[in-house]
Amino acid sequence: MTGELLVGVVGSTAYGLATEGSDEDRLGVYIAAPAEVFGLSGPSVLTGSRVTTHPDVTMHELYKFATLALKGNPTVSELLWLDSYVVATDAGRELIAIREAFLSTPCVRGAYGGYALQQSRKLLSRHEAGKEGFSADTARRTAKHGRHCMRLLRQAHGLLTTGRLTIDMSARRDELFAAGELAARDPEAFSALFDKEIAALDAVDSVLPERPDSGRVEALLVELRTAALR
Repeated sequence: MTGELLVGVVGSTAYGLATEGSDEDRLGVYIAAPAEVFGLSGPSVLTGSRVTTHPDVTMHELYKFATLALKGNPTVSELLWLDSYVVATDAGRELIAIREAFLSTPCVRGAYGGYALQQSRKLLSRHEAGKEGFSADTARRTAKHGRHCMRLLRQAHGLLTTGRLTIDMSARRDELFAAGELAARDPEAFSALFDKEIAALDAVDSVLPERPDSGRVEALLVELRTAALR
């Protein structure tokens, strides 16, 4: 690994939704050494990730990071919109400078809204499969799951209406925790609320383009790879 370009604290800590038992998760992007890229292991290096624990850190190679971000992957995309970074090199700041190029209306709707809808359906299915309701541990996980789903919808709404991703959701903390508690207490009521929110998101007039600016992203990747050769 030639070097880390960006590393930041993500997850509940970044969202302002951390609780006493929350872990600190870090996400980053690195650029592989030229020998790795041009050698026999090149394809696997470019599409790989490196994960470590204590602390929990996930690092994506530049190619994988870019391709995931172009698809609107929520977890990956948020790295470009943090308020501060543990590591931010000049190359990393160049990625941040073109963060709007990764955005498109279909990808945001599909990745954020679609993923949240899928998870909401799983939550309801889990409830219907249980004969005696949720255990205390399952209820805690379900509440967290519910918060996660609703946060995604709120972030998607902001992206579609402003073209910017809001990471810190602490201003909506009470609302999101209430949604999580509803998911644990009454999954069917949560599902009804969620369907209403999805419909509202579908009705949003998006300011984002229909396609990401993949040419701009590719140009930067070529520039960074070329610089790595030197």
